[in-house]
Amino acid sequence: MVKTMAKFTVGDYLLLRLEQIGIKHIFGVAGDYNMEFLDYIVNHNGIELISTCNELNASYAADGYGRLNGVAALVTTFGVGELSAINGIAGAYAEHVPVVAITGAPATKIQALGSLVHHTLGTGDFSIFARMYEQVTVAQAYLTNENATTEIDRVLGICLLKKLPVYISIPMDVALAEVSAPSDFFIPPVFQSDGATIAEIIDVCVNILEKASQPVILADIGVARYHLHEQLRELLTATGYPYATMNMGKGLLEETHPQFIGIYNGAASEESVRKRIEQADCVLTIGALMTDFNTGKFSAKLDPSQTIEVHGEYVKVKHALYNNVAMADVLSALSQRLQHRDRQTLNFKSATENLDAGFIEPIVGGSSAPITQQHFWYRFAHFLQEDDIIVAETGTCLFGASIVPLPKGATFVGQVLWGSIGYSVGSLLGCAIAAPQRRSILLVGDGSFQMTAQELSTILRYNLKPIILLINNDGYTIERDIHGERMPYNDIQPWNYHQLPKVFAGNAWAIKVSTESQLDKALETAQQNRDQLAFIEVVMDKMDSPEVLLKMLQ
Repeated sequence: MVKTMAKFTVGDYLLLRLEQIGIKHIFGVAGDYNMEFLDYIVNHNGIELISTCNELNASYAADGYGRLNGVAALVTTFGVGELSAINGIAGAYAEHVPVVAITGAPATKIQALGSLVHHTLGTGDFSIFARMYEQVTVAQAYLTNENATTEIDRVLGICLLKKLPVYISIPMDVALAEVSAPSDFFIPPVFQSDGATIAEIIDVCVNILEKASQPVILADIGVARYHLHEQLRELLTATGYPYATMNMGKGLLEETHPQFIGIYNGAASEESVRKRIEQADCVLTIGALMTDFNTGKFSAKLDPSQTIEVHGEYVKVKHALYNNVAMADVLSALSQRLQHRDRQTLNFKSATENLDAGFIEPIVGGSSAPITQQHFWYRFAHFLQEDDIIVAETGTCLFGASIVPLPKGATFVGQVLWGSIGYSVGSLLGCAIAAPQRRSILLVGDGSFQMTAQELSTILRYNLKPIILLINNDGYTIERDIHGERMPYNDIQPWNYHQLPKVFAGNAWAIKVSTESQLDKALETAQQNRDQLAFIEVVMDKMDSPEVLLKMLQ
């Protein structure tokens, strides 16, 4: 709602526009250059301020929130605060997450005078940190009394259109400046396909796909960022084609879908998936990002002459590039034009039919045997429920979880490209805030957890109740696998991890488990007790790694 008070400020305007694009929470840390703006957030009925332990974790939280909510925001103070957050914003840029990074800056008079104030480099240059952000954001706004309203609308529109972070610098005095309240609701810009181009490209694609005897769909991150999950489902229903995802696209749809054949990760893929993708006479990729962890260290073998690539705003067919076509329009048109084929004709087996029996058969009562990676992931597969949010840290957790079939409505969150160690703890906070009605589960290693452990305090502060599964394998196991099995830089100081909820004095229960039977009992308790945060420390051997990770590192 627009405020009815006589004075309507730039701070009010920015918050109103953020609320109108769907933001209900802003993550951040107070600093003396942003406190005036923070006052506006606290007093704004439609948005809640989520105060984190530090700015880096605030940026991770905004990233997680943005993945679920479609857009997110964080606020930091000038210099020291915004630089602490820039790593997380870079990650959001790399992985196409729309985040509005707001920096509270010194007053315009101070900047004009070049005053040597704190949180600067003492050079009188107040633009240097903003210039750094220009490298990791798609658009920037440096607000003044005169340009504030138009600049806010401009960068928010670009953020939503491009699915990338933007930067807003709001000086202390500008936040307080009076402006006119908007007379209209903010309408995000929509990318429009060129009519002639979309007609031509659909004819070309339909002609190729209809002639193919073994077509297959390979979906990835772009589907998630443009929130086209249902359009993908409609395309699958219309065509009957088998489909796979890449690591960054895990969980786009339930992985029990009868047309889902598995995850394609180059040479690290299951053999049946690798063959079906690489031997197809036409691969329709949708939003695919060909990164190292997405392609099994670039071992993917996709023949360009047999590939149609659909991206957010362009399509590539073999070697021809067609610009100004929207992914949503392409998927919709293909669903209407392509003929349906049955499974017998297409000759494929679903991932469920090819699954290792351990993922399907009921779990037998646990024993006193030590917990292994293989047993843990089998047990975890049976633990999952519909609509769960699974946040997996880069490392053994990410690769182990990649083989676990996800149920209907589940969301998988992992930073596959940027891979900033410790990302998952802050991201869990953002996910749990964005969707409090859903069950959030964190999978994190002990080394990664030590990077950002303090955000457990924030999770407890806001009485969130996720399930945290911390794998204690005595250091950086994935780094030991890559290089330096016995090197001291892969070692960490042991913590009593399961004691931390007591240290942070929150509504939680915690336990440390080291045998299969102990793990089973802990998971049963977590399944039944939804009124508290659950913290389960799972002890494993430090050189026990998921098979898929070892396969990729060969």
